[in-house]
Amino acid sequence: MTALAPTEPRKLGGRTLNVVRLQLINTQSFVWVPLIVLGGAVLLSLVIISLIPGDDVKVVGAASAPLWYFVALGIQAMTLAFPFSQAMSITRREFYIGTLIMGAIGAAMMATIFIVLAGIEALTDGYGMGGRIAYLPYLFEPGWVSAWLTYFTVTMFLFVIGFWMATIWKRFGTLAVVLVGVGLGVAVTAAIFVITKANVWPEVFTWFVSTGSFALTLGGLAVTAVLATGAYATLRRATV
Repeated sequence: MTALAPTEPRKLGGRTLNVVRLQLINTQSFVWVPLIVLGGAVLLSLVIISLIPGDDVKVVGAASAPLWYFVALGIQAMTLAFPFSQAMSITRREFYIGTLIMGAIGAAMMATIFIVLAGIEALTDGYGMGGRIAYLPYLFEPGWVSAWLTYFTVTMFLFVIGFWMATIWKRFGTLAVVLVGVGLGVAVTAAIFVITKANVWPEVFTWFVSTGSFALTLGGLAVTAVLATGAYATLRRATV
């Protein structure tokens, strides 16, 4: 018994790594589709920038499209791989950890690509047109590492949102997903309504500027961790 005990962590780690391999079977969804979406978004952004007259800085956010794709990727990571993982006798905890690792790898890849794009924009004065696709001044004020962390956090947040929505569907069905979506929409609309009626939009914008992107990113990481915990709690009771 004593001789076998030290091998248990390796077995657990091996099964978690198997989940990463299982997710990577769908290489098209995890690698090629995000890259294709990003390439198309960048080309579209460049066309839009070229059509905007004047020499002012032109910020175009079309390149954020591949980040939003990670919502769908989180859904696929749950719905497509979870049944196979259970057939392979992988525990739900191992599936959860392995899937989050895969999501983090994808988020790190996206963040790195955006930083490379930002470097190109900084060196070429926005592709010679004053364009800003990835090099957004507000994100880069605290530094390039902070900007990388921001892109990583946003991507991971969207991935976890998609993953949790899929676990809610597995656990409670379509109606629950619709109710959650409607509830979130109502909450956002109510917040906008209250801010508008109170006429405090200038204070809201001032708060965002004074807080800074790095502090907001850390807050985003904390929210993502809370959502990920909720996703695991739901996954534990989800049906295959």
